[in-house]
Amino acid sequence: MGIVMLVILILIVLILVSCIKIVPQAYAYVVERLGAYQGTWSVGLHFKMPFLDKVAKRVNLKEQVVDFAPQPVITKDNVTMRIDTVVFFQITDPKLFAYGVENPIMAIENLTATTLRNIIGEMELDQTLTSREVINTKMRASLDIATDPWGIKVNRVELKNIIPPAAIQDAMEKQMKAERERREAILRAEGEKKSTVLVAEGQKESVILEAEAEKQSAILRAEAQKEKMIREAEGEAEAILKVQKATADGIRMIREAGADQAVLTIKSLEAFEKAADGKATKIIIPSEIQGVAGLASSLKEIVVEGK
Repeated sequence: MGIVMLVILILIVLILVSCIKIVPQAYAYVVERLGAYQGTWSVGLHFKMPFLDKVAKRVNLKEQVVDFAPQPVITKDNVTMRIDTVVFFQITDPKLFAYGVENPIMAIENLTATTLRNIIGEMELDQTLTSREVINTKMRASLDIATDPWGIKVNRVELKNIIPPAAIQDAMEKQMKAERERREAILRAEGEKKSTVLVAEGQKESVILEAEAEKQSAILRAEAQKEKMIREAEGEAEAILKVQKATADGIRMIREAGADQAVLTIKSLEAFEKAADGKATKIIIPSEIQGVAGLASSLKEIVVEGK
C-alpha cells in the first residue's frame, strides 16, 4: 500500500512539474483549453491546468527572413524573366498567426509571387531593371496589407536577383560595350580638341610675344638713332662754335696787328665758308661786309651749297 501511494505521489509531482511553463525572451505561447483558445503567454513563468490546457503553438516574435525561389514573370513588352525575392517579416499577433492561415510561410510565398507578377506586368524591361526601389516599395506595401489578418507585418522586401533571358543578356552586353566604346571615342575626341586649342593658343601667344618684341626693338632702335642724331648735332654745333671762336680770335689778332677793314672783311668771309663745311647751308652776310672789293653792290646773301 505504501508503494502505491509513493507512486501516486510521484505521478502527481511530475504532472505538476509538467504544468509549469517558462516562456523565453522573444517568444509567445498560444494556449488552448479543451481545444478552444485560452490565451497567449508572454515572457515569464506560467502554469497550465493539467489535462485541460495545452500549448497549441510556440510563436517566434523575432524578425525573420525568407528567401523565395526565382519566380517567372512577364514584362509589359512581353519579355519573360526570373526574379527571386527576399522578404523580411515579423509576427505581431500570435493568435492571428496561429489561427489566421494554415501555412503562413507558403501563403507569403504565393502572395509575393502574384504581387510581383502584377507589378512587373505594368513595367517594361528597361524600367524593371532600373526601378528596383520602386518595385520593393510597392511589394512591401501590398504584402503588409495582405498579411495583417494573419498577424504578420512585412518590414522589407528586396529583389535579390533579376535574371533576363540569355538573348536579352547578350543584347544588353553588346549595348553596354557599344556605349563604353562611344564614351571612349567622345573622351578621346574631347582630349584631341583640347590639345588642338592649347596648341593654337600657344602659337597665338608666341606670335603676340614676337610682335611685342619687334615693337620694343623698333622703339629702342628709333630712340638710339634719335640720341645719335642729337649727339651728332650737338657735336657739329660745338665744332662750329669752336671754329667761329678760333676765327674771331684770329681776326682779333689781325686787328691788333694793324690790318685794315678790308682784310678783316675777307677773313670774316673765309670764316663763314669754313663754318659751312660743304653742307647745304644758307648764310646771311651782315651788311657791314657788303662793301668789300665791289661785291656789296650786287650781293647781300651768299648761298653756299654743299657738294
